[in-house]
Amino acid sequence: MGSNADLTRAFVKDVKRVIVKVGTAIVTQADGRLALGRLGALCEQIQELNSEGYEVILVTSGAVGAGRQRLRYRRLVNSSFADLQKPQHELDGKACAAVGQNSLMALYDSLFSQLDVTSAQLLVTDNDFRDPDFRKQLSETVKSLLSLKVIPILNENDAVSTRKAPYEDSSGIFWDNDSLAALLALELKADLLVLLSDVEGLYSGPPSDPKSKLIHTYVKERHEGAITFGNKSRVGRGGMTAKVKAAVYAAYAGIPVVITSGFAGDNIIRVLNGESIGTLFHRDANQWAPAGEIGAHEMAVAARECSRRLQVVSSKDRSKILLDIADALKENENLILAENAADVAAAQQAGYEKSLISRLALKPGKVSGLANSLHMLANMEEPIGQVLKRTELAEGLILEKTTSPLGVLLIIFESRPEALVQIASLAIRSGNGLLLKGGKEAKRSNAILHKIITSSIPENIGKKLIGLVTSREDIPELLKLDDVIDLVIPRGSNKLVSQIKASTKIPVLGHADGICHVYVDKSADKDMAKQIVLDAKTDYPAACNAMETLLVHKDLVQTGLVNELIVELQIKGVTLYGGPRASSLLNIPEARSFHHEYSSLACTVEIVDDVHAAIDHIHRHGSAHTDSIVTDDHDVAELFLHQLDSAAVFHNASTRFSDGYRFGLGAEVGISTSRIHARGPVGVEGLLTTRWVARGNGQVVNGDVGIVYTHKDLTV
Repeated sequence: MGSNADLTRAFVKDVKRVIVKVGTAIVTQADGRLALGRLGALCEQIQELNSEGYEVILVTSGAVGAGRQRLRYRRLVNSSFADLQKPQHELDGKACAAVGQNSLMALYDSLFSQLDVTSAQLLVTDNDFRDPDFRKQLSETVKSLLSLKVIPILNENDAVSTRKAPYEDSSGIFWDNDSLAALLALELKADLLVLLSDVEGLYSGPPSDPKSKLIHTYVKERHEGAITFGNKSRVGRGGMTAKVKAAVYAAYAGIPVVITSGFAGDNIIRVLNGESIGTLFHRDANQWAPAGEIGAHEMAVAARECSRRLQVVSSKDRSKILLDIADALKENENLILAENAADVAAAQQAGYEKSLISRLALKPGKVSGLANSLHMLANMEEPIGQVLKRTELAEGLILEKTTSPLGVLLIIFESRPEALVQIASLAIRSGNGLLLKGGKEAKRSNAILHKIITSSIPENIGKKLIGLVTSREDIPELLKLDDVIDLVIPRGSNKLVSQIKASTKIPVLGHADGICHVYVDKSADKDMAKQIVLDAKTDYPAACNAMETLLVHKDLVQTGLVNELIVELQIKGVTLYGGPRASSLLNIPEARSFHHEYSSLACTVEIVDDVHAAIDHIHRHGSAHTDSIVTDDHDVAELFLHQLDSAAVFHNASTRFSDGYRFGLGAEVGISTSRIHARGPVGVEGLLTTRWVARGNGQVVNGDVGIVYTHKDLTV
């Protein structure tokens, strides 16, 4: 999936002449009034493209709708009360077209004039195209207009069209503005046709049906006859059926077509930038979809089927898969490091931040470290089917609460290729199917690691247990699959996690920020405080468990420990920012915000009155990730550990210990700050849920008459 996703839109770099067709549903509001905002955004996009050297031709609907609204008003003001009591006849469509065309073109002229662009009107009828001289003249006129940077606006001349019933009559050379746009694309030798719709593109079923999926690339052999269309357009003649018919006609004649939403203010520009939005129709599309390639939904379904086969094999067999992967990683270490080095070189050349390149690079010993963690997981106690609670409900009716895999996980992670190995190994140990989406900066590293891991999965389970999603455009579709995917775990920036949480109904486990604190209390051992603070900040500054804020007790200003800590940090190259108290007392720049994750050799320092003030500061400005206290006062330590509401709280230890491997979990899929399900570093346990298993001998409820409940706890 996604292997050709970027290539399918590569042709746009050669596009010069583009036809944009805008339908009545875009041009007018639901009540028939012209949609000024949408038309304004459309004209702005066309003006921008015009200035960039594109030749843009506009085919517009909307005249009949706009005219009908004006004529209804005209009839209303010219009617007596008695006239209005009589049955109202439907207005003449051709009269509506004549009045509406005038209004529509006046608006286009006004909007384009505001943008210093000139537009021209060309009205055509079906019969015109039967005349070869007309077709030749049309091409010459359009060519002249485009050479002068004028925008030709075409529409069917409905006012004088001889078609008797244009809304039902689909005979002739064209029969609506979709087929007119396709015809003009051929006549005027366009490089691309964009059909703007009131939905995102072509779906597998009616867009209102949540099970319908957006089709990114239409393949005639695959999709023809397999798509269920919704209702016809609320106002125009066509709807999606007409658009698809026109798109197929143009595409197979050699002109690529994209159907996309006209409600977004920048979709035409995005299409021409090569973004995979809407639905692409291209005559070569069948060559881009090899038989082995599967879509997002099919990939998720395959992962679920494989996970069910994985769950029924013995614990020993699942452990063996992990040991085989560990061996394969060690055997292929040189290949892995070579691919990773290529990713790092490409990232450096692209000018990525040093913190990202640091996370991307597989440091010496990392592959053997990953192999060791796989051995640790393989030797773990069997996690699936563990009995957590056993209860006798009634005599001879025993209920057990047991551990069970979640199902299918979608993990979206940035930069770190080792995360792929950790996540895959945890999924295998816990019996879950897995879809992985790594960052493009680690493309080669992820591909080789995925290949090595899946080649170690036996055929009776299936390599599709772990799917690697390679195209960013597939993520929105995956996030809609709440019927197949059971949990999303994002590992990355605050922005990534926030975007995913806002984009899906699937439960999301993760943390948006890693704003970790170390609080040095007045009773702290001086040398211990220095060691912990330096380790928490400088051991791996890009990690989410690195210290971002240092809080110090006010008494330590007088004892000099604050200055010593600051000097030690500065010697290590840490840039310091202060809260209001620290910046004035210590003469360091003031931090813009306490809620800031530096992910680099920088941190915020603030002075607080006592442990209560420290706890209050962390609750107000922290991210509930990992926070530590350095103190020799047992009572103060216990107060901090019990009152602070973070996923991990430490006493006299570096925040860097907040890690799945260091916690003895073998590995981690990420760190969770949510309060539902798993919290803190998430290992195998966090990828399990529970289910109930009852064993009886013929008991029935029967209104609870014939059963005596004992509800007796039994030993597990």
